[in-house]
Amino acid sequence: MLYLVRHAKAGDRSAWRGDDMHRPLTPKGRRQAELLAERLAFTVDGELLSSPYLRCVETLEPLAVALGSRVRVDRRLTEGTGFVGALQVLGEAPDNSVLCSHGDVIPDTMQALQRRGCHIIDEPNWGKGSVWLIHRDAHGDFTEASVWPPPEV
Repeated sequence: MLYLVRHAKAGDRSAWRGDDMHRPLTPKGRRQAELLAERLAFTVDGELLSSPYLRCVETLEPLAVALGSRVRVDRRLTEGTGFVGALQVLGEAPDNSVLCSHGDVIPDTMQALQRRGCHIIDEPNWGKGSVWLIHRDAHGDFTEASVWPPPEV
């Protein structure tokens, strides 16, 4: 199983006065990240992989603390890069890893998985802090995916 997380709530893009890569989580987003960590800490023992954008890294930081681990940045999860890189990361990541990316990459990635035969169980939820649970078989083929809605804050 792999977990594909949309970053938690970040500040308003149009109000941010700097490089969007450095836009942080809001207090609500930090709470979402804490709740995600509480939910995932007992099932995750793989890698924590994130887009280099601060809001993605901050989404996984509470989980990294809970696991005594660290967040590793992977540019293939960056906003605006499409699904190809994300599929590569999913294919390379060890089981029980968590990947954090963006609201444009994740829908494209899930649609690409579906085109490749992955059965999507739930209605899509692209909300900030949502988590896709992606199953793969012994051959590395992605077989089934379901989604957790964003944590209630």
